[in-house]
Parts: sequence; structure tokens; C-alpha cells
Amino acid sequence: MSIVSIERLGVSFATDQGAVKAVDDVSLRVEPGEVLAIVGESGSGKTVTAKTILGLLPETATASGAVILSNREGTHRHDIVTLDGAALRAVRGTDVAMVFQEPSTALNPVFTVGWQIAEGLRAHGEFSKAEARERAIDILRKVGIPDPEERVDHYPHQFSGGQKQRIVIAMALVLNPGLIVADEPTTALDVTVQAEILDLLRRCRDEFGSAIVLITHNMGVVADLADRVAVMYQGRVVEEADARTLFASPQDEYTKALLAAVPYVGHGTVKAAARAAARTEEWATSTPVVSAQGLTIEYPGRFGRAPFQAVRGVDFLIRPGEVLGLVGESGSGKTTIGRAIAGLTKATGGSLQVLGHEMVGIREREFRPVRSRIGFVFQDPATSFNPLLTIADCVAEPLIIHGRARDPRSARRRVDELLEAVQLPRSYGDRFPHELSGGQRQRASLARALALEPELLIADEPTSALDVSVQARVLELFAELQREFGFASLFISHDLAVVDLLADRIAVLYRGRLVEEGTGEEVLGAPKDPYTQRLLASLPVPDPVAQAERREHLWALKEAER
Repeated sequence: MSIVSIERLGVSFATDQGAVKAVDDVSLRVEPGEVLAIVGESGSGKTVTAKTILGLLPETATASGAVILSNREGTHRHDIVTLDGAALRAVRGTDVAMVFQEPSTALNPVFTVGWQIAEGLRAHGEFSKAEARERAIDILRKVGIPDPEERVDHYPHQFSGGQKQRIVIAMALVLNPGLIVADEPTTALDVTVQAEILDLLRRCRDEFGSAIVLITHNMGVVADLADRVAVMYQGRVVEEADARTLFASPQDEYTKALLAAVPYVGHGTVKAAARAAARTEEWATSTPVVSAQGLTIEYPGRFGRAPFQAVRGVDFLIRPGEVLGLVGESGSGKTTIGRAIAGLTKATGGSLQVLGHEMVGIREREFRPVRSRIGFVFQDPATSFNPLLTIADCVAEPLIIHGRARDPRSARRRVDELLEAVQLPRSYGDRFPHELSGGQRQRASLARALALEPELLIADEPTSALDVSVQARVLELFAELQREFGFASLFISHDLAVVDLLADRIAVLYRGRLVEEGTGEEVLGAPKDPYTQRLLASLPVPDPVAQAERREHLWALKEAER
């Protein structure tokens, strides 16, 4: 008996312009202990389909068809589409649970993680305070949180991103549901933490016996974890097959395009070598745009604690027109270096020369004129744009601040040119940020960063939250703009395949230190440092057969380190 059976599901949303159909005639089944991955680009209906399984659709949604959910024992079956609020609360947590995309927003910052795990227990039974605490400690231990007896009383902000995702998975597992719906569970995580979360989800299936519906845009994650794959496009399932068959022989044209958009490590090597050959003489005689020697960045300690060194004795160069890819896991110091170059974080030791200015000890008044020569593309454009301003006003802001235009109206011609340069229609300038998709917002963010024709552009994880097809378009656009405008760039990312595609050279950071630097061929083709080897082995590839081999290699590396 299927743990969940979706039969001819249709979901539409009421809007001011009329009903919008998000899911159209979708039929899927998930068997006990199976991992079904639902993939597709943003707006394809993946998350709406998944939320229907838990009855989490908003009031503006109308659902038709049936979603038949069974409990683990197969003794009860419910049609989720017809259940009311009380009946839905009874099945959530016990029969089906959800792992949300962003753990920082899924966890309540004012309650301890132990209290939040126990909340699910209290909602579905009578547990004493001591019993609930013991269950919370036990499930934290099972998902790999160290020292669970102590950390059960900690708050969400006291955990890393990967640990918070483990806690969200613990909350889903505490009542032992037969089905877990995981919505983009690894999107914002670096590759080493992502590998750990995938191992944990695999244990949920193997040790807890839970079936999993996995919503993701990462085809490497699909190859690593999924038994079967359903591909959605414009609200419909266009292809469904077991994972090995789908990757080896995709049938639908959209599936073929989706797989073709996935970047692979090694694809950028030839391009990087050609760029380097064309500019070797120029780089030999030119002054570096950025030069770091023994760079140290230290955050002061509070409440009597010692200062924390985020960056320790780092040396690197960025030459005119060059793209330096900076990779490493969360907490390695990547973003700190990017912010120091932009003058947003103080460099405290060594030397950091940016566009001819020494950043160690520099005053804001001295650096302000230099800032107009630097562009910055932030990781999440949804939060970096002012929601009360139109896209045109947001893009015009640097022009007005640095005296290139009096007001948004006088800057409009330049704004229109910038929007066209990033392949957005001029009319999009009159829209607000929430009216654009994630990929469109990231293009607008690029337009804003290029408004002052910078000599240096810092891109901090600009594609981490985008699905593969949108990511491919944004990366192509970035490469085109870099060739057209000729700016140097520090490209920060945890995705090695993306960095390989764009970067002339790659630098690997680990715990604030630079452990390896060179071309993509040197760093990714023949890594010397054990950390780089582990980083490369942690990157899932969109091929189930090759990924199984890489997983074995990663386990061997971890065992060797122990």
C-alpha cells in the first residue's frame, strides 16, 4: 500500500487578475521507505504539490482531486484535500512531517530547541516535562547534535546552519512519521554540510523507515538520494522514472534541458586556460586591483572573551579583468574577506591593498570615493532590495548617492540601459522587488552593482538560491557582462562547479587560512590539500552511478582523517 497517493491533483490560487492554476492534473505515488524527488524550475508547482500533502495551502488556494495519506501501519487512510483543521492537526507530525527550506525561519528564536521539539510531543499526547526532555535529547543524539544533554537547552542562534537543519529534521522525526516532506533541505548549505544532511536523510529512510518526498533544484542531490524522480513543468508532471533511468536516458525535452543546465567540475578549465593565455602579458605588467599579504581580520571579543580571528595570514592577488573564485565551507572567512575589500569590515592586520588604497587603518572618509569603483552583488537579492522602492529606484540609488544623477527621474535613461544589459525589459523598472522572480531579482542586483561601471565587482554567493536553469542563465549573463565591461571580480561560492565555470583562478579557504590556490585544472583537477580533496568529494554530481562511487570515496577520506 502506498504511503501517499496523489490522484489528479489540481491547485489554483485566487488573485486580483483571476484564478491562477499552479498544479494541473498531477498524479504521484510514494511507497513505504522510498525517496521520491520532485524537480523543476521555480514556479513549476513542486512546493505547492508538497504542501498539499500536509494541508498547508493558504486560504486563497482551491484544491481538487485527492491526496490519500496512510499511516505507517496502514490502518488509517485520509484524503487530505477534504480534512478540516482539527483532523489535519491530528495527522501532521504523526503520519507526515515537513522539513522546511530555511531552518532559521522555521525555528522560533525565543524558545530553546528542546522546548520546540517537545512542542510536537505535547500536541499529540500526554508527556511529562521530564519525558519530553528525554525524548528531545534522544532525537538530537540520533540526528548527530554533539552533547545533546547540554545543547537541548540552547537557542537556535547558538547553532550553525547545518546543525539548525539537523534540529528541524529532529522535529520532523520525533513522532516517527511514515512520510517526511523535505523542501529544499540543502539549498543554503555548503557542500561538506550538505553531504552530512544527505547522509542524515538517508538514515531517516534506512533506520527510521520513513518515506521521503524531496523537493529540490539540485540535480546532484537527486542523484545522491532519490529512488524515483518526477519532473514538473508549468504545474504538470512531464516525466517520471527511476533515478538511474532518468539521468541516463531522459525522454522529455524539458528534462533534457534541465540536465544540460547543470554545471560540472571541469567544464570551465578550457575557457579559463584560453582567457589566461590571452592576458598573460597584460597581467605581468599591470598593478593588481586587490593585493593581500598576511591579511588578518579579527573580531573583538565581548564580555571578557578573547578576540576571534576570522581570517589568518592570507595572501592573494586579483589582477585587472581577472575573476578569482573563493571557495570554502561556512565560517571559513570567504564573506569576511569580501566585506573587507568593500570596506564593510575592518582589516586589522597584515596588508590589504584595494585599488591602490591600504585598507588596514583606513578611515571611512578616505575610502568613500573609492567605494564608487566597487560593485557588490549580495547573496539574497530579496533582502538587499528596499521593498518600498521600485526596481528602477533601487538601481538608480548608487548613481544618486555618488552624484552621477540628481534623482531617479534623471537617472532613468541609464537605468533602462542597465536593465537591458542584464536582459530585463525596461518596463520591469516600474515593478517592485516582490513582483520579480528570484532569477530576475538577481539580474536587477547585477544591474545595480554595475551602475557606476566598477573596476572591481564582489559577488557573494549570487546563485546559491536559484534553480539550475535560472542559475545557468545568470552565470552566462555574468560571464558576458564581465567580458563586456572588463571588471575584475571576487566570486564567492560554495559550489565548486559554478566557480570552475567562471573563475580564472581558484583560492580555497579553511578556517580562515588559504590552503590552496591555482587554476581550476590545478585545484579541482589535482587537489593537494586534504581539505580540498574532501570538499571536492562532497560535491554531488548529477549521475547516480558516479555519485555512489564519490560517496564511497568521501567516506574513505573521512575515515583516513580519523
